[in-house]
Amino acid sequence: MADAFKNVIAQSLECPVCLNTFTDPKILSCSHTYCKSCLDNLLECHGNDQMLRCPVCKAETQVPNQEVSKLPASLALKSLIEDVKNQYQFCTNCISEDKPQAVVYCQDCGMYLCITCHNKHSQWQNFISHEVLAMSEILSGKVSVRRYRKCRKHPKEDEECFCSDCRRFACFRCVVMEHTKEGHRVIEAAVYESSLMKSIEDLKSKADEKLSCFQKYVDFIDEQKGHVSNVQKQCTDDINKAFEESVRQLTKKKETLIGEVKGKTEGVEKELNEMKKSAQEHIIHLTTIADVVTNRTKVPSDMDALAAHDTLCQDLQEALKQEDPDYIQPMQSRKKVKNVSFKRDVGMGGIALGRIVNAVAKNIALPTKESMSAMAGTPGGSMAVGCCTGGVEIFSADGQLQQIFLQHVKICGVGFLSDDRCVILDDSNNITLYTPEYTKLDAMFETLSHDESGFADLTVDSDDQIYVSYWESKKIQVFSPAGGEAVREIPCDKYEPQQITSYNDHLITKSDDTVRLIDQQGVVKYKLAKLGDDLFPAVSQGNTILIATLRYDVGLVSIDEYTNELKHVQNLVNDYKIENHETRWHYLQPYRSGEIAFCTPDRLYIFP
Repeated sequence: MADAFKNVIAQSLECPVCLNTFTDPKILSCSHTYCKSCLDNLLECHGNDQMLRCPVCKAETQVPNQEVSKLPASLALKSLIEDVKNQYQFCTNCISEDKPQAVVYCQDCGMYLCITCHNKHSQWQNFISHEVLAMSEILSGKVSVRRYRKCRKHPKEDEECFCSDCRRFACFRCVVMEHTKEGHRVIEAAVYESSLMKSIEDLKSKADEKLSCFQKYVDFIDEQKGHVSNVQKQCTDDINKAFEESVRQLTKKKETLIGEVKGKTEGVEKELNEMKKSAQEHIIHLTTIADVVTNRTKVPSDMDALAAHDTLCQDLQEALKQEDPDYIQPMQSRKKVKNVSFKRDVGMGGIALGRIVNAVAKNIALPTKESMSAMAGTPGGSMAVGCCTGGVEIFSADGQLQQIFLQHVKICGVGFLSDDRCVILDDSNNITLYTPEYTKLDAMFETLSHDESGFADLTVDSDDQIYVSYWESKKIQVFSPAGGEAVREIPCDKYEPQQITSYNDHLITKSDDTVRLIDQQGVVKYKLAKLGDDLFPAVSQGNTILIATLRYDVGLVSIDEYTNELKHVQNLVNDYKIENHETRWHYLQPYRSGEIAFCTPDRLYIFP
């Protein structure tokens, strides 16, 4: 009876979170007690919050300045723990009342043994393989005793069963008396323990995967920061070299230029730092709560420990719902300064030093002269340029001509479906579908003819709907990729939809000097106009709107980035000189890798 009582006391001295004997026990406002280190970990899981939620009853305790050490200590519990540690353990095998002091503990027998019993125990063949712990190691804390659960109502009975509905262990007698009613699901304690340990292992595995995912994201952000830092360093080095060759009067100019470089890069560094900080905070949060839940050597046994375990597992499950990081955002931030470089002013008079410029675009002559009529990104990340005299030309992001196909078809529009089929609009306004190998398919589309509607343009949205805009008819027809009649029409009130681009659930239309963002009913949501200039819209990889402004009188093109409300964000290309600018038909389209293509009737310009 005394041994059973000691076992009950030992269980009462266990922290419900770590399942070890309390160390520096602290009391919450709800009267539940935990180790100080366990409370520190729980508080860290909630970031900067000064409210600590009890894992057992979920009541909240305020922790001023996040200092758990200032919570009241359980002095009585600390004293009891010391008394238990300092109390001699007597042999539990000897029959006599005057029992000698124990020198070892057998983990397999669950008994403390004196020197005489230990000698007999070690000589029996069946007991040779038992795990025996020295009392000196137990008292020093180097090893832990594996205790056997005893029923608190029937101290001589082992808790061999577990009730899933009551969330508690029970002996066989308790099961018969209290857990036989409908709704009670009783299983063997060993089966529950095995299932619980597997659940803990699964949670740890998922936590490790999520931690690895976010660590890779942090490493990737560091890589992007390295690119940004290299840009800043290269510009600064070039500026300093030019400065060293100049006179003292250039000091002010040098500082101005370096400040300009920092102005272009520091904002990007700040963005990347914020992304990194957010990811690292999630790593800390996930690591702490995963360690609390999964780094344990024993299974929770009493109701408080089980309640604490359930709460912590719920917290970990919530943390695991965090979406995986989006690598596009840091890459897009880095690309904001990708093209920044320093250009020295050679042969200039006065104290000119140089200026910060964007990198020079690639200038590629199209194989088919004066015939560009359409442009679209390919599924493989290249750029397709359609020609009104026949053929589609494919260019890589570095300007290499990769392929020419459909040379017998006069192209007025080109697009690609999600399954890589190619959509072609010819000069008679007929739509034809081709396989990824450019074999013609049988689908037929009832479009308006060129005679009744004039010129037309084509785009494909993310749902594989095909849009055809008609200049003279001033409307847009929408087709299913299955072919047949148009599923609906979108009116264009009093303007010609010369070029169209799909954008989320909307369309972007271009009419000479005006760009409009319209919904699926044709209602104009936002409009941008630049009198005297021609505007050419596209959608960036970051889902913003790009607009190229061409000044025909001087042949200069600028490319700017806008929000979904056509509000200006930043200038990407400023007054770039193009050749043969008199023809008033051009196209703008970004590569999937981030480069921006601007196409004239006979040349392709690729801006990095």
